[in-house]
Parts: sequence; structure tokens; C-alpha cells
Amino acid sequence: MAWHDAGAGAPYRGLQDTPAGTAIGSVLGLALRADGSSAAGQLLTVPLAQALAGRGLAGDRHAEPDSPRQVLLAGTAAYRQHGLAPQTLRENVLLDVATATLPSGTLLRLGDTAVVGLTFQCEACRYLDARHPGIAGAIGKGRGVLARVLHGGPVRVSDPIVQLPGSAWTWSDDWRERVAQILAQVPDGMVVDYRHLARLAGVQAVYCRALPGLARRLGMAERAAAHYARPELSRWTGDMVFATPAVSQTLPA
Repeated sequence: MAWHDAGAGAPYRGLQDTPAGTAIGSVLGLALRADGSSAAGQLLTVPLAQALAGRGLAGDRHAEPDSPRQVLLAGTAAYRQHGLAPQTLRENVLLDVATATLPSGTLLRLGDTAVVGLTFQCEACRYLDARHPGIAGAIGKGRGVLARVLHGGPVRVSDPIVQLPGSAWTWSDDWRERVAQILAQVPDGMVVDYRHLARLAGVQAVYCRALPGLARRLGMAERAAAHYARPELSRWTGDMVFATPAVSQTLPA
């Protein structure tokens, strides 16, 4: 198996009533998806992963500086509840923590130095059904939680997980609200390309077709454009979208 299951009778350690700054669980498994592989490609189970600040996990296809989806963390509770085979949820990090209870902005230290800031709960996609038919609809928001790497360092299987004080940010689980959140930050006189807007908001590229209509309904149509449109305006790259100045004092030196 790709991770150790303590057994159905073992106590489950969730986050409830646990003070910040203390160990809340441990890393039970680590996996990487090779750069260039398909979304449904094979995961490589590893004993150690290198977290890179502002990018993700070294060697993983989701290691991108302008994405809120750098790392996927899943809990063993979902595997037990739905009787899933290892790696069905396609997670990078398997935890003995109830990920559905972790709010956006939560800071977790994995091992001695690596720190991630949680962004939003990961939606279940059709690729999961190929591994376990019907699971995408059954699991809802219980698949896992996405995160960005705020401080780099090695992460090993069996490393402790510590919740740190403070909060990195607040992201919505609803992709429409995330798009609105990004559009509101576009400076006057600039536009963001729709594809880049989708990347910054952590939504699939297929949603680009829905973005113009959504921007109009939000009253912010002038802040976004197709890559070939409105060439007279400078393109905004998302500066400061992922800035976390308020939590710098909680990160390792």
C-alpha cells in the first residue's frame, strides 16, 4: 500500500478543539505526478518530497508559481469512509487529519521547515471516477484541500504536522467567488487575460468560456480580456495575489 492504515478501530485525529501551534497529525504518504504527465497519469510514491517556496513540490506537474493548487492534501477519513484504494484521490500528501475541517488560510508545517497555506477544498473531478466509479459525486468536498508552499524544505513520510498561529488568506471554495476576488485586484488601466485569470483563481481552462459572461455579471468586464484583445492595455500578471505579509513572523527563519 502507498500509506499505512492504522486500522478501522484506531482513533481518528481531527483538528477540532486542537490548539494552534501543536502537532495535529502526521504525514502518512507522499506522491508526485511527473511534469508533462496527463491529469490522470500515474503517481509516483516517494519517501521524501522537497517543498519549494512559491512553487510547490519539486518534480510535480502542479509546481507553478501563479497557482493556488500547488499541493493537494487528503485525509485518511475519506479513504475509510468510501472504501477507496490507495491514491484514488490523487493527493500529494496523505494525512491523518480531517482535511474538510481545515479552513482556508490555515498554516501547516510539514516536518521541520516546510510550511503550506491552505487555499480551498479541492473539487472532485471525472478522473476520479476512472479509478472508483461514482466517487466524484459521492465524495463532494471531501476529496482534500489545496495549498501553496510558503516556506520550503524536505517533507518525509511520518513527519509531524503542526498547525501554526495566524492565517495566510481567505479563499472561497466557489470558483465564481474566486474569480471575482481576483478581478477586484486588477489595477485600473490594466487587464488580465482570461486564461491567466483562470490559473490565478485555480479553475480549469475549460471555464475560460464562462469567464466573459461572469465578468459582465460582476460588473468587471473591463478588467479582463482574451489574449489577443485590447492590445493597447498592459497585462496584469497577478502581482500580490498570493502575498502573505501578515504571517511572515510565523514562518521559519
